[in-house]
Amino acid sequence: MNAPAQPSKTVLLQVSGLCAWYGAAQILFDVELSLQRGEVLALMGRNGAGKSTTFKAIMGLTRRRAHTLDFMGHDIRHARSHEIARLGLAYVPEDRRIFTDLTVAENLRTGRQPPRRWPDGTDLPAWDVDAVLELFPNLAPMLSRRADQMSGGEQQMLSVARSLMGNPYVVLLDEPSEGVAPIIVERMTAMIQAVRARGVSVLLSEQNLDFAGRVANRAIVLEKGQVAHQGPMQVLMEDAALRARYLGL
Repeated sequence: MNAPAQPSKTVLLQVSGLCAWYGAAQILFDVELSLQRGEVLALMGRNGAGKSTTFKAIMGLTRRRAHTLDFMGHDIRHARSHEIARLGLAYVPEDRRIFTDLTVAENLRTGRQPPRRWPDGTDLPAWDVDAVLELFPNLAPMLSRRADQMSGGEQQMLSVARSLMGNPYVVLLDEPSEGVAPIIVERMTAMIQAVRARGVSVLLSEQNLDFAGRVANRAIVLEKGQVAHQGPMQVLMEDAALRARYLGL
């Protein structure tokens, strides 16, 4: 297995003291993480550990409180989800949330945002329809097909492709390998490698250890809404006792 490329030291997303609630129930307790430019960070843990809630809290989709929630120099602690997305932070939820009454092409157009630049003035390579179809060629013959006529794996590819049309700096990718065929998992692997080659970062919530091990530089393990372990992905891959303790693997 080839080790993922090493990221830049530039921090794009900085989170500290993140707490989140569903109603009166507190789910996250002072979660802390940072994501560097070109890095893939795997957020791991058992079901119910708080992985998806972390994504929703970052995106402002649940009640939250944080000491620091900084994206590209913007304090997003009080920003709305659509405002965060416009800054270039994309979110691909586990349940996909594509527009099932629209065609594939129409779904892609809904995600389009203008090209972006890095703070140093260099251009972020822009995604367009041709570029996302090169990543997901299965979608090419489906452009006129309504999304409700697609398989679950095809919808997953469409959800990711639509997020890339927004030219994000960072992608929050929630369980992309869950319930899809191995060929789709391979497409997701290629996609992550392609976006990382552009300097884009990925925060990946995942339970498939083999998949995460192929793409991630670092791992953070959540247990009962708290950070229980963080370190290089390779350490988690090689430490059987650590995996058994926190992942049951």
